[in-house]
Amino acid sequence: MSDPAILLMRAIERFDQTNAADPRTTLIGDREAPTELAYARRMTRVLDRFEPGASDALRLAVRAQHIARWNIPRSDFPLGRAGYRSWRTRLMDYHAELAGRILQEVGYREVMVERVGQLLRKRGLKRDPEAQTLEDVACLVFLEHHLEEFTAEHDDDKVVDILRKTWAKMSARGRSAALELELGPRGSAILGRALAG
Repeated sequence: MSDPAILLMRAIERFDQTNAADPRTTLIGDREAPTELAYARRMTRVLDRFEPGASDALRLAVRAQHIARWNIPRSDFPLGRAGYRSWRTRLMDYHAELAGRILQEVGYREVMVERVGQLLRKRGLKRDPEAQTLEDVACLVFLEHHLEEFTAEHDDDKVVDILRKTWAKMSARGRSAALELELGPRGSAILGRALAG
């Protein structure tokens, strides 16, 4: 049987190789990086800070949260809430299927493949502590790394609405961690407005 640490390392390497093919880029400091590779690494860093004792299943799900997301663009689905939900459901299935294939290829047993798939599909949110931690980490990454840019691209009322929905998805511990983040001035102001009522 393979060493769990070696399996974890191999799987993360494969996830990262997949995400390195993202044609979109994100500016990290003064360098460009493939967008989903940057996102996956941010997810892991936030998990390490938020839940340092995370299981391997949770670490794998966090790293594969958006794996190869660019292959299923939002523009392929209808506008509106129903289209958005269809897109999100398709993405979760896609991420779970792709991550599952990679996990099988590196040598994980089916029980791990199934568990990572459950987490990526966000099954049992609010009831499954690991699924909730994955959601908290995703929300924290959004707030810490994407909120300022998002507020610049959308009107305030829309951002306030999205932040209220984001807050509702988080656990009490996730919200506490969010309040400790050092946000930019616009992000801080609009989050304050969202939480004020």
